Amino acid sequence: MLLLGIVEGLTEFIPVSSTGHLILVGSLIRFQSEFGTLFEVVIQLGAILAVCLYSAPKLLSVARALPRDPQARRFVVALTVAFLPSAFFGLALHGFIKSVLFSPAVVAVSLTLGGIAILVIERLAPLPRCHRIEEMPMRTALAIGLCQVLSMIPGVSRAGATILGGVALGVDRRTATEFSFFLAIPTMLGAAAVDLWKTPAALDRQSWTLIGIGFAAALVVALIVVQWFMRFVSRHGFSIFGWYRIAMGIAMAALLIVR
Repeated sequence: MLLLGIVEGLTEFIPVSSTGHLILVGSLIRFQSEFGTLFEVVIQLGAILAVCLYSAPKLLSVARALPRDPQARRFVVALTVAFLPSAFFGLALHGFIKSVLFSPAVVAVSLTLGGIAILVIERLAPLPRCHRIEEMPMRTALAIGLCQVLSMIPGVSRAGATILGGVALGVDRRTATEFSFFLAIPTMLGAAAVDLWKTPAALDRQSWTLIGIGFAAALVVALIVVQWFMRFVSRHGFSIFGWYRIAMGIAMAALLIVR
């Protein structure tokens, strides 16, 4: 359980797909059950809490300025516009996604194709025109939200879809990453709420202990990763994550063939 919490914290906010890694690790350690599904949902809340703690100064500043500052209202509207596509398609396609797409084979393909997409976007991305979330056109926010819908396919990566989608649309790397972090809060809370509602499970004291271990691990590791990743994107590109995804996808496909 500690391992899965660490994996969630390491991968949730970088463009490598936390869901894909959890499916892979869960398959390898044979942790695939109703409780396993619930466990993976709840530990995501640890990662959400990490990004809330990291973003707290900005969120509090926006909340205080909201009644009088048009820029603060624009910030909130941009996040709302970007969130709506995932809210709609997540509710509409939840059953199909969970029953059909959650498989190691889908993850292997998505990791590889997503890695190639990262390399292509890094090479062909336009010069950034948007350097602050408050400057983001609403059509760009909506387009990033539509990119996030793609991350419902396991292995695509919510962070990868939103960050690289933003970069491809002319948002600078740091702003696209910040927007992805803020957008993760309502998106992941909504997804966790739907999963918890549709995944009833009777939990005993031992189950809650295991969940607590995973939650704490995801929180601590994600908080470290978020701070590191923001420093990283200010100095480097995303190509290393593209090559990692390709290597991981190929290795996963080979493992599936051998098994």
